[in-house]
Amino acid sequence: MPLLIGVALVLSLLIKTFLAQAFSIPSDSMQNTLQPGDRVLVDKLTPWFGAQPGRGEVVVFHDPGNWLPSEPASPANPVQEVLSFIGLMPSADEKDLIKRVIGVGGDTVECKGTGPVKVNGRALDEPYVFPGNTPCSSDAEFKITVPKGHIWVMGDHRQASADSRYHRGKPGGGAVPVDDVVGRAFTVVWPVDRWDWLSVPDTFEQ
Repeated sequence: MPLLIGVALVLSLLIKTFLAQAFSIPSDSMQNTLQPGDRVLVDKLTPWFGAQPGRGEVVVFHDPGNWLPSEPASPANPVQEVLSFIGLMPSADEKDLIKRVIGVGGDTVECKGTGPVKVNGRALDEPYVFPGNTPCSSDAEFKITVPKGHIWVMGDHRQASADSRYHRGKPGGGAVPVDDVVGRAFTVVWPVDRWDWLSVPDTFEQ
């Protein structure tokens, strides 16, 4: 039994490092696509083969520079620390975010008034935007050419998401370095009644 447990732990660690990792959704910013408390699996394999984040994908990324408030993390007990280490639960001091990729390096992304969002002059049809929200807000109009090696991200709950629009005064003009991307969230695995694939919306096929 100890040997089996040891093998299971090693396999879990290898899966977390090279294949996939579970992340917990902490906020309302991706509703209704994702709800607070949902667990998603993030693909960590394809980036090893040079895959880059694509338009329309939902990605997890490290805080690129003070996007998250600086709050002391709650101390984790030894069991939580072990489970975090092997990827079965998020780390207590995790500083990661999850948003949808709207533009990639070289794209011109813009929005005036309440929308629509345009990428390289093409208006996006965004049925995933939270009901009652507008694609943009008049207090956060923008037009940016995304720097090479970066992505422009926005939450699906547009009026409750402190995304790229609200960090334009920081390095990158609000764009997130690709090097900070952990991977693409490709499925909701928990709770079981919310299991779903996180596919790329058809509008990005333009």
